[in-house]
Amino acid sequence: MALTNAPSIASAFSKWEPEIQAFESMDRTNPPPQGAALFLGSSSIRKWTTLAEDMEGIQTVRRGFGGSRIADSTEFAGRIVFPYKPRMIVFYAGDNDIAEGATPDRVLADFKAFVEKIHARSPDLPIAFISIKPSMARWERIDALRVANALVRHYCESGHGLKYIDVYTLMLGCDGRPLPELFEGDGLHLNRAGYKLWTRIIRPHLE
Repeated sequence: MALTNAPSIASAFSKWEPEIQAFESMDRTNPPPQGAALFLGSSSIRKWTTLAEDMEGIQTVRRGFGGSRIADSTEFAGRIVFPYKPRMIVFYAGDNDIAEGATPDRVLADFKAFVEKIHARSPDLPIAFISIKPSMARWERIDALRVANALVRHYCESGHGLKYIDVYTLMLGCDGRPLPELFEGDGLHLNRAGYKLWTRIIRPHLE
């Protein structure tokens, strides 16, 4: 007999409804440009409030919702991807997946599902995966994170229209641990210096 208190698939996504509806409301009052680079994913995208400034001269749309996993972006692609008709997707997710105990194989499978949903409708739409970042706050999961990055990188290198953007390597110091100066006080989210580094790494892939 099924457990009555087990969360359904629908309820697992329903917590994001207010944020998705907020995006849709903004789209109605201030429609974003079509054919832009769509930055999509979790809090590292949501908190990148200087994105338009950092990518000056490149049209961008920012649609990040903090705490989200890869599967959440897949679920809502019909509402926060396709309406914008982007020229490419720059995707950051997987960080929360690993933190919640997802295996590297699960991260890869979920990213493949995201790609398949996008390419089923827009076969030639480029998708760039920003590597899952190392952080002090989640260092205990670093082994799984490294394997997940390696699996996604291999998949991107063998897949049509896919690109892997490595921010992981330059976020480590000589001791092989995350550079504290790139993070806010929580040791998880990027500060201005962190986003400047990401800009230097990511921007050339948009140009």
